[in-house]
Amino acid sequence: MPESSFIKMDAKERDYIQYLFGKHISWGQVRYLRCAHLDIYERNRKGCKVVDAVSGRKFFDCFSSAGCFNVGRGNQQIMETLRDALDEYDIGSHQILSEHKIRFASKLAGLCPGDLNRVVLCASGADACAGAIKLAMGVTGRTEVITMEKAYHGHEGFSLSANGKDYYKELFLPLMPGFRIVHFNDLEAVKKIASKNTAAIVLEPVQGEGGIHVATQEYMTGLRKLCDELGIMLIFDEVQTGFGRTGKMWGMEHYGLLPDIIFTAKSISGGVYPNGAVVFREIDPLVKYVEENPAFHTSHSGGSDIGCVVSSSVLDFLVENKVWENAAKVGKRFKDGLMEIGKENPDVVLEVRGIGLMIGIEYKYEFIGALMADCLARLGVWAVYSGNAPQVMRFQIPITAGMEDVEELLARIRAAMKSMRIYLIFLLPLARIPIFRMILDNLKVQIATFNIVRDIEEFVFGRLLRR
Repeated sequence: MPESSFIKMDAKERDYIQYLFGKHISWGQVRYLRCAHLDIYERNRKGCKVVDAVSGRKFFDCFSSAGCFNVGRGNQQIMETLRDALDEYDIGSHQILSEHKIRFASKLAGLCPGDLNRVVLCASGADACAGAIKLAMGVTGRTEVITMEKAYHGHEGFSLSANGKDYYKELFLPLMPGFRIVHFNDLEAVKKIASKNTAAIVLEPVQGEGGIHVATQEYMTGLRKLCDELGIMLIFDEVQTGFGRTGKMWGMEHYGLLPDIIFTAKSISGGVYPNGAVVFREIDPLVKYVEENPAFHTSHSGGSDIGCVVSSSVLDFLVENKVWENAAKVGKRFKDGLMEIGKENPDVVLEVRGIGLMIGIEYKYEFIGALMADCLARLGVWAVYSGNAPQVMRFQIPITAGMEDVEELLARIRAAMKSMRIYLIFLLPLARIPIFRMILDNLKVQIATFNIVRDIEEFVFGRLLRR
């Protein structure tokens, strides 16, 4: 039955589901989402909106699961492809050739610029990141890797070591050796540590989790030159920036240069079946290494038959609809609108930055990110701050969104900013005092405080309903 048949969920059922989630998965996640009214239950997932099963309200999805939904929520063409595939296929064997793997790899290579046309099929972004780093190490025979502060590449092995925030890594030390972290967009910092021992430089053309920081042309050009001089593999993480998100098919296309290796995932799934890939240049060191070591990186679920059928359909949809052009046009209006809101609130907003439909608002204080998330949720906007930069709120709506969607969304954001000012009358003066600012920015304090407020609201609202 369609999701529309299951729209409503009463508060008691919601509370019981949350109890089960807390018992078997994570109470912390329940409290984290509940405190900012982000604990919605998605129904009728269409385009850039979903309906909350409890309240029946429509929510804009401004996170898109970190860019998984480039082709929109519940895209009918992709959903039908999956349904048809399920009638005939399973995931297949990763060791057996299949026409589905070949078609997807061929289409993917055909959409990459230059000689980026060799593909390694993977299961996820973290898996693809590991594959890309292993490839660079294997080809060069070197062991050092340079990555960027605030970068996010996943939570497994090499990808976890490549992350640029200690928060994700400190519980699991020691990690893979040889990883060195430098400031993003700081070419001189890279030059100081790059050497003949460096296998790869890994970065996102636009840092997502790091707070929507766009790489400069000078930085990218300098990295390419440095890698050529020292025989280093330049690796781009196109997991979030790929497939139209930045206003071009690939984030790298904004710079007019080629990395040696890219890896990608998320939106290639169409939001319905996971898939990922590494794509590398057709040059002797890389091709020779993979031909001699075809099993250097394998995955039992990566490049599955069902996944490749779905991903091929996603690529067809992207090309047929030229969604990157929509991302550029709609993204410009969205960014301009956010900048207008920023100018209206100079004491709150520090900067608006981004490219295409990968945009972030940086607030002047970290705690404003959590507060704004709550105010937005009350107005039907599901948005979160960046894990590696809590003062930055990310707006990554599906890139199929129309201009009318953006205008409605901007109106809700402006209204949320206005409602937040009631709290800021008291909080901004406190934020100027270091010890109070430290308390306000503390995530545990935020979660505890907002959950108490939520408890009071539901108690009062429940009493009113019983009258």
